[in-house]
Amino acid sequence: MSTKGFTRSVIALSISSLLSYAANAEEDNDITQDEIEHVAVWSTAISTSSLYLKGDDIINKQADHISDLLRTIPGVDVGGAHSLNQRITIRSMDDKDLNISIDGAAQNTYMYHHMGNLQIHADILKSVDIEIGSNSVINGGLGGSVRFETKQARELLKPEQTFGGRVQVSSGDNSGNNYSITGYGLLGESFDFIGYYNFVDRSNYDVGGGQILDADGNELADTDGEVKGLEGELDDLLIKFGWNIGNDQRISVGYESYQDEGNYSYRPDMGLATDLAITNSLQVPLLWPTEFTRDTLTLNYDLSFAQSSQLKVSAFSNTSELWRDEMGWADNEAYTSWAAIVTGEAKNTGVNALATTNFDDNLAGDHELTYGLDYIKHDTEYAAQYIASLDTSAEQSTSLALFLQDKIQLNESFAIIPGVRYQDYEIDSTVVDNNFDDITFALAAEYQATDNLLLKASTTQLFKGPEIGEVFVGAGLFDSANQNIEAETGTNTELAFAYQSSANKTNRLALGATVFKTQIDGYIYDYASSPEGGYWKDNIGDIQITGFEAYIGYTADKLTGQITYSSAESDLDAYADYQDLDQARIDREQGDTFTANINYELSQFNLSLNWEAMQVQDMAAGINLDGATLDNAKDGFTVHNVSANWSPESIEGLTVIFGVDNLFDEYYASQSSRTGTSFHPRFGSLYLLDYEPGRNIKATLSYQF
Repeated sequence: MSTKGFTRSVIALSISSLLSYAANAEEDNDITQDEIEHVAVWSTAISTSSLYLKGDDIINKQADHISDLLRTIPGVDVGGAHSLNQRITIRSMDDKDLNISIDGAAQNTYMYHHMGNLQIHADILKSVDIEIGSNSVINGGLGGSVRFETKQARELLKPEQTFGGRVQVSSGDNSGNNYSITGYGLLGESFDFIGYYNFVDRSNYDVGGGQILDADGNELADTDGEVKGLEGELDDLLIKFGWNIGNDQRISVGYESYQDEGNYSYRPDMGLATDLAITNSLQVPLLWPTEFTRDTLTLNYDLSFAQSSQLKVSAFSNTSELWRDEMGWADNEAYTSWAAIVTGEAKNTGVNALATTNFDDNLAGDHELTYGLDYIKHDTEYAAQYIASLDTSAEQSTSLALFLQDKIQLNESFAIIPGVRYQDYEIDSTVVDNNFDDITFALAAEYQATDNLLLKASTTQLFKGPEIGEVFVGAGLFDSANQNIEAETGTNTELAFAYQSSANKTNRLALGATVFKTQIDGYIYDYASSPEGGYWKDNIGDIQITGFEAYIGYTADKLTGQITYSSAESDLDAYADYQDLDQARIDREQGDTFTANINYELSQFNLSLNWEAMQVQDMAAGINLDGATLDNAKDGFTVHNVSANWSPESIEGLTVIFGVDNLFDEYYASQSSRTGTSFHPRFGSLYLLDYEPGRNIKATLSYQF
C-alpha cells in the first residue's frame, strides 16, 4: 500500500468528483489534475462524479451517438435512438434540468418535446466533464452539468511537430458510414489552428431479433425489422484559431457548423409502431423532410496572474434552427389547413467567467477561492407558413449568476468548502412575464481518514426559474398564461467515499460510492391539468429523488476491470390541486443499472481487447409524469459490446478498430427513452417503444500523421 496520501489536487477530485484514477493512472503518486484530465490521443476523455474513464477506453467504442459514450457511467443515461434525440439524463432528470455546454456555449434550447437538447457527434469531442447532481454553487442547474470540449491543435501535435492531420473512415453494417478529415498545426510560435470536417451517412437500422414487435409481442404488420425515419446525413465543421500571448495568456476563436438533415419521422422520440399507427389513421406521409442546424461562435480567453490565480472567460453565440416541410398534411384534404413550412429558432448568447486563486492566510489554513459569473440571454422565434396565413411568435429570458466558493484546507486531513450563489432570472413569455431571484448556499466537508481513504459530505441549495416555451410548437403561441407560477427550489445532499490502494505499480484497486437525496420544491410540470381545461405549465408539488452510485476497479498488469452500479427513485408529494399525480415518478427514471468492463492489453502486438456489458432491471408500472398512460412498466435488458484496437508497429499513426455492439442482438429500448403503451382518443392504443439498434458490426480505419 502506498505510504503517501492523495495529493491536494487529487483530494479535490477524488471525492467531489470520485475519480477512479487509481485503476488507470500510470503512477501512484504525485498525480496532478492536468495529468488525470489530459489524454493525448485522438479520443474523448471523460471525467465524472461517478468514475473516470481513460480516453483510449472511449475510442474503442467507435461512438455513433452520445449514448455510446455515456450510458455506462453510473447515474447517467442517454435516451433516444434518433440522431435528433440525444437526450442526456442524470439521476432521472432530463436535459432541461441540466446545464449543458460545448466549448463554454450553452446548449439548453428546448426546441421540441420529441427531440433532445443536444446534437453533437462524439468524434469531435476532446473531453466531457460531468457533474452528477448539483454539488456546488459553480454550475447551477437542478440535476448537474455536462461540459463538452472540442479538440485543440497543440494537444494533437507530436513532439517537434509543426503540422499534422488525420483521416478516418468508419462503417457499421447496422448504422451507416462516417468519414472525417482534420488538419492542425502551428503558425509561428504563438499561433495555432485546427480544421475538422466530419460527414455521417446514416442508415435505418434493424432492431434486435430482426422483428418490429407490438405491445403484445407480435410482429407488426407491414414491417421487416427495419426502423424507418432514421436515414439521413450529418455534416459537422469545426475551425479554431489560438494565440498564445506570452506564457500566461491565450485567446482562441472557434466556429462550428452542424447540420443534420433527412426524411425523418414526425416524432423522433417515438417508435415505428406509433408512427405507423398515426400515419395509417390520418393518411399522411410517414417521413417528413427535416433539417436541424446549429452555428456556434466562441471566444475564449485564459489568463494566469498573480502567480497563483487563473481566469477563463468565454463569450459565445449559439443559434439552433429546426426546419420541417409539413406540406404533406395536404395529402389528406381534411388536413390541408395544417400544411405548412415550420421553422423554430433558438439563440443563446452570453458570457461566463471562472477564476481561481490560492493563498494562505496563516490563520485558517490554505484557501482555494473559485469565483465568477454566468450570463445567458435566450431568444426564441417560431414561424409557420401555411398556404393562406402565417403564424409567428417569440419569447426571451435572461439569467445572471454570481458565485463564490472557498475551499479551506484546515490541516492535512480536513477541508471545508462553503459557497454562495446569487441568481437573477427574467422571463418574458406567454406563460409568465416576471423576474425571479434567489441567494443559494452550499457547504461541503472533506476528510482524508487514511492515506488511501477520503470521505465527503455536501449540501447544495437549488434554484431554477420557469422556462420559456418549446420553440418548434409555437414558442409560447399556444401556451396558457400562469402568472402565479413560481421558481423551483430545493437541496441536493450527498455522502460519498473514495478508496485507492496499490500493492505495486501494476496492481491497483479503486472503489467509491455516493448516496444522495435531491429535494425539488415546487416542481414544474409542463402538462399539468389546467383549471380551465386542457394543460398548462404549473408547480405541482415537491419531488424527492434518492439513490446510490458505486464503482470498483482493479488493474493487474495488462488486465483492467471495472464494475459500476446506480439506482435512483423519484416520488412526488403533490399539491392539493394535483392529487391525481401524488407519488408519481419522473418518466425518465431507470431501473437499477449494472455495468461491467474488462480490458486486456497485448502490448507485444500493440493490441487491446475490450468487453463491456450493461444490465438494466425491470421497472413496475406506476403513476408517471409524462409517461405512457395504459402501461408504463419498463422491461429490463442486457447488452454486450466487444472491440479490438490494433496499431501496427510497421505503420506509425495507423489505427484499426473492430467491434460489435449489441453482440447478442438484444431487442430493447433505453428506459430513458419513450416506452410503454398510451391511449389516444383517435388512434387508440399507441406502442411508444423507441427501438434501439440490434447487432452492429463496426470497423474504423484512421491514420494520424
